[in-house]
Amino acid sequence: MDLFISTALLLFLFVYLVYKSLAPPSYRLPPSPAVSLPIIGHLHLLKQPLHRHLRHLSRISGGPIFSLKLGVRRAVVVSSSELVEECFTRNDIIFANRPPALVDRYVGYNQTTLIGAPYGDHWRSLRRVGAQELLSAARINEFQQIRADEIRQLLSGLERASRHGFSRVTLRPRISELTFNVMIRMIAGKRYFTQEKEGEKGRFLEIINQVFEIAQASNPQDFLPFLQWIDYGGFKKKIIPLSKQLDGFFQILVDEHRREKRNTMIGHLLSHPDPDFYSDQTIKGLIMSMLLAGTDTSAATIEWAMALLVNHPHVLEKARKELDSHVGLHRLINEEDLSNLPYLRNIISETFRLFPVAPLLLPHQPSKDCVVGGYDIPRGTMLFVNAWAIHRDSNVWDEPNVFDPDRFEGKSQVETHKLMPFGMGRRACPGSGLGQRIVGLALGSLIQCFDWERTTVEEVEMDEGIGLTMPKLVPLEVMCRSREAMYEVIQQAITLA
Repeated sequence: MDLFISTALLLFLFVYLVYKSLAPPSYRLPPSPAVSLPIIGHLHLLKQPLHRHLRHLSRISGGPIFSLKLGVRRAVVVSSSELVEECFTRNDIIFANRPPALVDRYVGYNQTTLIGAPYGDHWRSLRRVGAQELLSAARINEFQQIRADEIRQLLSGLERASRHGFSRVTLRPRISELTFNVMIRMIAGKRYFTQEKEGEKGRFLEIINQVFEIAQASNPQDFLPFLQWIDYGGFKKKIIPLSKQLDGFFQILVDEHRREKRNTMIGHLLSHPDPDFYSDQTIKGLIMSMLLAGTDTSAATIEWAMALLVNHPHVLEKARKELDSHVGLHRLINEEDLSNLPYLRNIISETFRLFPVAPLLLPHQPSKDCVVGGYDIPRGTMLFVNAWAIHRDSNVWDEPNVFDPDRFEGKSQVETHKLMPFGMGRRACPGSGLGQRIVGLALGSLIQCFDWERTTVEEVEMDEGIGLTMPKLVPLEVMCRSREAMYEVIQQAITLA
C-alpha cells in the first residue's frame, strides 16, 4: 500500500512537472478596459479616430498602459512619456522588431523592406544604407537644387491661381505634388506628378495613392487569420494586382538607371560593389520605403501647419516678420536660412506636437519577454505608442490643447520621449533631417511669398481623418494672394520654374 501511494505520488509529480514545463507561463499583463469576447477579443472596441479612442480606453483602464486582445494577437498600448522612454532605452533592442502584416507581405516584398523587416542583420544593413548612403547630410545636400526647383513650381502654380487678388485654393493637391516630386526626383531623376496627371505619370500616381489607402486601412485579416481563407473584405483581390503594377514601375526605373547611369539614389545603389546585397528587390524595397515615409508625412504636416496659421493670424504675422528680417524681400528663403529662423522652427515643432502624422507610431513587437511599467509584456505582443496622447498630456505640456509656438522658445531640442514626430529608438525614421528641410522650406516659402486668410469668418475645422498619416478630415481651402512686396521675386522664381 505504501509502495502504491509512493508510486502514485511520484507519477503525479512527474505529470505536474511535465504540465508546468509545457504550459504557457503565467503573466502579469497590463489591465484591459473590458472583458475579452470569444474569437474577436476586443476588436469590437476599436473606433476611429483610433488614437483618440485608445486614449479613451486608457482612461477607462485607469493608467497609461493597458492591454487588448485583438483576435489571435495580444496588443499593449502605452500613453506616457516615462513608459515610452522605458520601452526605447532599456528595452530598445527587444522592441526593435515589427509585427508581421499582410500589406508587408504583398507590397513590402515579404517583410524585407526598411519599414517592415524584422530586426536582424538584413535590417541593420538596410538601416546603414538609408542613414549613411541615401539620407546623410552630404547626400541630401546633393539634391538641394531639386527641392528649390520644386518650391518654385509650387509658387508658380499659386501665383497663377491668385494673380488678380485673393483667390480660393485647395492646398493639399499642390503640397502633395511638391513632396512627391521632391522624393521621386531624388530617387529616380524624373518628375512624375503633375496637375494634368496624363499618361504614364497619371497611372503611376494613381497606383501609389491606392497603395497608400490600403496600407492606411486596418485589415481584419491580420488579427483573424481564418478570414484569409475567404479573403474577407477583398484585401488580397485589391493588393495583389497593385503590388505587381507597382513592382513593375519600380523595375522600369531600376532598368533605366542600369542603362543610363544617372546621378540619383537608384544610380548610387546600382554602382555599389556588393551586387549580392544590392539586388533589384532590395533597391525596389528602398524606393518603396522612401516614398511611403517621405511623401504623405511631409504634405500632411504642411497642411496642418497652414490650417493652424490661418486660425492664428498673429502667429502668421510674427513668422512673416521674422522672415522679412532675416531673409529680406529681395530673394526667396533657402535651406541655409532655416537655422536662423527659430520662430518658424517653433511653429513646425508645435504642429508636430498637436498633429503628429504618425499619431500611433508604427507598431513594435518584442523579440522576448520583458517588463514595462511593472507589467509583463510577452514575446510577440504588438506594442502601440500613442504619440498623439503623449503630445497632449497635461503632465508633460502646459495647456496641451492650445497652439502656442512660444512654448519652444529657447529650446534647441525637446526630449524625444516627449515629442516624437519621427519615432524613437532604433526604428526611428532615418529621414527626419530631410523631412524637416522639406517642411521648413515649403512653409517658409508660403509665408514669405503670399498673404493667407480663411475662406469664412469661422475658424478652419481641425478634425482628423482616418489614415496612417492622420490627414486633415476636410482638405484645407484658404484665400491666397501674392504679397506685393515679393512680386518681383515671385516673378523671377516663375521664370526659373
